[in-house]
Amino acid sequence: MARKSNKKQIVHVKRKSLAGFGKAPAGLVRDLRSLIEQTREAVGQSVNSALVVLYWQVGRRIRKDVLKDERAEYGREIVSALSRQLVADYGRGFSRPNLFRMLRFAEVFQDGQIVSTLSRQLSWSHFVAIIPLEDNLQREFYAEICRLER
Repeated sequence: MARKSNKKQIVHVKRKSLAGFGKAPAGLVRDLRSLIEQTREAVGQSVNSALVVLYWQVGRRIRKDVLKDERAEYGREIVSALSRQLVADYGRGFSRPNLFRMLRFAEVFQDGQIVSTLSRQLSWSHFVAIIPLEDNLQREFYAEICRLER
């Protein structure tokens, strides 16, 4: 019986020297960095906008389905149970206090179209700051200031 050779074949690959290439043109690097930063910012804004709309929808559904558009005391226990389930599945963003913020959000901003428009300009943190305000005019004023000042 003939034995096959198990010798490993070593292949030598010549590498091209990179010494002749130098640095990338400064203008190209600057432009690419700018593109990368712009895209990152746009992605962040898209994610934020989607989360704001999600939180409004969550608040609206709980408000309509559980509380029947009322501020009923029995709803507190249901919201607590719902929060425990959502936190187990999706994390702390759906804690009991956050669900109550979402409820309040849907209560004070009842028009989904307005929420959709504002969500492109304001973060959830902005909404968290203005939804506790009792006066609609005051809330609208601060929303506009946040939008203008970014």
